[in-house]
Amino acid sequence: MRRAIGIARPSRRDARASLAAVGLPRTQVVSRMRRNAALYEPAPPRTGKRGRPRKKGERLPSQQALAAQASWERHELELRGKKVTRLVYARPVLWYRMWPERQVLAVIVRDPDGCQADDYFFSTDLSARPSWVAETYAGRWSIEDTFRNTKQFLRGEDPQCWRGKGPERAAGLSLWIYTTVWIWYVITQGTTTSWPRLPWYGSKCTPSFLDALAALRRVLWRGRIFATSHPRMLSPKITDALVETLARAAQRRSSGRNPRGTCESPQW
Repeated sequence: MRRAIGIARPSRRDARASLAAVGLPRTQVVSRMRRNAALYEPAPPRTGKRGRPRKKGERLPSQQALAAQASWERHELELRGKKVTRLVYARPVLWYRMWPERQVLAVIVRDPDGCQADDYFFSTDLSARPSWVAETYAGRWSIEDTFRNTKQFLRGEDPQCWRGKGPERAAGLSLWIYTTVWIWYVITQGTTTSWPRLPWYGSKCTPSFLDALAALRRVLWRGRIFATSHPRMLSPKITDALVETLARAAQRRSSGRNPRGTCESPQW
């Protein structure tokens, strides 16, 4: 079984090299490749002469130069749920600074319309399809969005106990709650629109985690706030307005912690 790890914006310069060079069993690394990476041909076979054998072959041109003379293949890629057409070029290279013992698969992705700049990726799996490499790296966005929602809306980054396994348990509980909320929302809400229509975001067609959390709050609060009230004394017009106001207030309080708002994510 092939398992892939997509690295997104490593904080350290050699983070990709450290993980890829470890050689984890049954694990393949997919990440970006530096535009100015020094790439080489594989080391030539030993000649039998005296002296240390060569560890790398001839230096390859820059990736921009490789892209200029590449034989492109047109592929239909699924990037974040949408089908797009991209030109893809791939070849095995020796990224000596990153992994001197083995070659990696360098993948260059180009937008045929010229709207997006060329992207450069690599995979430690030489048998991987170039389209799979591009789609796998693009799939990291859902993972990053999960971590962001878990930390921001469920306070997974701020546990009360920082000793022992306290942070680990808080993170695990936050991810479990995140999963439970989405399962509940998909089962109970389906494809119905549960979020308020906003004039400045009329194109919104899918719910965010904050929308799913607000829908769950409405259901829970409706039963909790009016549990001791007589049904005949409750006016749906009043109760609906009260619950909706509380849900929106909680939603604004949660979203206010993110100074960037809910902007669109990049292509990758």
